[in-house]
Amino acid sequence: MKQPIEPFELWREIVHLMTRYGLLLCSVGSDGKPNVMAIGWMTGGIVWDKPILCVFVRPSRYTYSRLEEVGEFTVNVLPPEFKDAIELCGTVSGKDADKFERTGLKPVPAQKVSVPIIEQGIIHYECTVVHKNDILCQFLSEEIARYAYPSGNFHRVYFGKVVASYALKDAVKALI
Repeated sequence: MKQPIEPFELWREIVHLMTRYGLLLCSVGSDGKPNVMAIGWMTGGIVWDKPILCVFVRPSRYTYSRLEEVGEFTVNVLPPEFKDAIELCGTVSGKDADKFERTGLKPVPAQKVSVPIIEQGIIHYECTVVHKNDILCQFLSEEIARYAYPSGNFHRVYFGKVVASYALKDAVKALI
């Protein structure tokens, strides 16, 4: 059974899984249709005295329009056996395909936001957007700009206040 956790209680484990396999970000648009995308970049900490997750989404992504419409998201950590599903979610657009259907991942209602979580996940964060900011080329180091943005498709950073976080603690500990 998934238990409530402090937002950064399993942070070391999350970073480990994110860098090896990726995480899944869920969103919905004003139409209520859920979407999922893989993310390999996320940061978190206390900002404005609140637990905040920062996720990075390019304007060219389908998820971008959904975040702009609804302003909520969930971050889902899946076990390694879902690496192929995570990879597909990072290479196929939700505009063109139902990634839930293609991967067998199951969206289920979250506790506090309108965006679903992924049932197969072992850690979940539910977030409401409290700020967003675009990466600006003129303030980015040249090295990072060349590496991460060769085509100039810069991210928007969404600051999500964590309103719920929970996990299958035993499943997480068994992986690390």
